[in-house]
Amino acid sequence: MIEKLINSLTLFFKSVNVNDYYSAVLAQGISFIVLLGVGILLMFAAKFIIKKTVYKVILKSESKYDDEIIHNKVLMRLCLMIPAILIMKYHVDILPDFPNVQHFVLNCCIVYIIVVITMVLFSVVNASNDIYNMHQTAKMKPMTGVVQTIKIILIVFCVLLIISFLMGKKVSSVIIGLGTLSAVLLLLFQNVILGFVGSIQLTVNDMLRIGDWITMDKADGNVMEINLTTVKVRNFDNTITTIPTSSMVTNQFTNWRGMTESDGRRIMRSITIDTKSVKFCTPEMIERFKKIERIQKYLEDKEEDIAEYNKANQIDTSYIINGRQQTNLGVFRAYILSYIKSNPNINQNLTKMVRQLQPNEFGIPLQVYAFSKEKEWTRYEEIQSDIFDHIIAAAPLFDLKIFQRPS
Repeated sequence: MIEKLINSLTLFFKSVNVNDYYSAVLAQGISFIVLLGVGILLMFAAKFIIKKTVYKVILKSESKYDDEIIHNKVLMRLCLMIPAILIMKYHVDILPDFPNVQHFVLNCCIVYIIVVITMVLFSVVNASNDIYNMHQTAKMKPMTGVVQTIKIILIVFCVLLIISFLMGKKVSSVIIGLGTLSAVLLLLFQNVILGFVGSIQLTVNDMLRIGDWITMDKADGNVMEINLTTVKVRNFDNTITTIPTSSMVTNQFTNWRGMTESDGRRIMRSITIDTKSVKFCTPEMIERFKKIERIQKYLEDKEEDIAEYNKANQIDTSYIINGRQQTNLGVFRAYILSYIKSNPNINQNLTKMVRQLQPNEFGIPLQVYAFSKEKEWTRYEEIQSDIFDHIIAAAPLFDLKIFQRPS
């Protein structure tokens, strides 16, 4: 058929007074275009058949893994080789009078097939990565960086194959020839190399996972993606911060995963008591404080303990500073601790305490240290705020003043 087509076209062009050389050029050129068109039609026909048969079988199957073959166009890209294979098979027949053009067309087809095979391998890698991402392990051990590295290796190998084929040399010879350019290549790919090393360290050491809440410089949010060169973080204001992967290893960042996986989220906040408002408790104050149910038992036990101590040591308690005495700040600390212990939003199995910090020019910091059962940010802040609303409002009942700068 090809020979008949070429002969018919050649006779036609000769009949219209075209010389022998150009008649052959036009006849064989048109035949080549026709063959290419047939190859393209076969490619679309193959795609149509696959969509109507193989794709329907895959979509009806219960497994979701094979769906990734469709989503990543593995079979569609394989069909791209049909025109090149057809031309490779008949390039000698279609261009019998032009051996140099035959050689050029053959080389183009081989280069094209190498590129298509690389694209197919890309699709296979993407499909494998998507299947891996279906598992919970993907959040703990993201493989995006490894996948991108494999793609870079495939591209490099594809380029080396093409160069070695066109130059007629072995791949090893081409690699040796490129050795002199290694310094330039290292300079060009230094960010990629650093990112690859960084992503390996992040994954192997379990420093970062998809979904982790991290804070670093201007980033404060959840990790969206960990790839070869960057880590994407969606901040809580819905902006997205992109951080170089290598800097996640070399610079300090805070990962809140431990908090989210623990039994509670820490509350560690203080109020500052005005030093001038701290004083010893008088009997009238003690009686007034006993009306507060949360510390009634505490005050009774404490008063009994203090009385026994002062009596055993024959201390003259007519002057208030002698012996052991309670202070309004100490009673207030006991009240806050009792309040924390009775709060249903506080995890009672974790550390709870109310302590004084080092006094400073503003007064005496009184710190609450406990753990909220709720770890979700909004609910956690509500619980913490409710606790300190109560503490600030209760302080005047113990004759204490919260320090506030007069200005």
